[in-house]
Amino acid sequence: MDNSKQLLGYITIDSQENYFRGAALVTDSRGIPTDFRYTEPVRPTKLERVLYGSALDIYLREDIILDNLLGAVEAKPSLWLLTDEVLIAPVQKISKLPAVAIAASARSPLEQSGQCEPTGESGVFMLQADNISAPLRLTVSQDNVSKINQLAQLLTSSAEGMELMEPFSRVARALETVAESDPKR
Repeated sequence: MDNSKQLLGYITIDSQENYFRGAALVTDSRGIPTDFRYTEPVRPTKLERVLYGSALDIYLREDIILDNLLGAVEAKPSLWLLTDEVLIAPVQKISKLPAVAIAASARSPLEQSGQCEPTGESGVFMLQADNISAPLRLTVSQDNVSKINQLAQLLTSSAEGMELMEPFSRVARALETVAESDPKR
């Protein structure tokens, strides 16, 4: 697999008490940005909160934020990375691309880089992306369990040139920067 052309996408949806906002960052295998999109904060009205009830969160995350973000991204990644497992299915449905929830773990390193092991939980794997860090916890949908080795290989190859979790902090800082420069705050 030629990793030089592989792109990784990072999606974050931030929900505060009075608004929701999202961002998508696409990087090359070295972590260099190729595309960045974000949504303006979506502030539901009191009436919308009453009318949508418990479905408001799902509606705003999926139908408003994800639809807009994924539709705006021009550099299509090979894989979307998320920190929220709930977003796996809607991201895959909208983008037609695989999505993986990725998280740091406190487990001891596995024997070798690239090693990927099931945890016993459905769709959950531990990936040793590099030689020294703790393995990463990967969660995939049932339709991507059969592709876990291919996804693990992509992530391991990318980990040779970048830290896989680090772009999430860049996205968070970018959203803070955008909010600071918003005169409506």
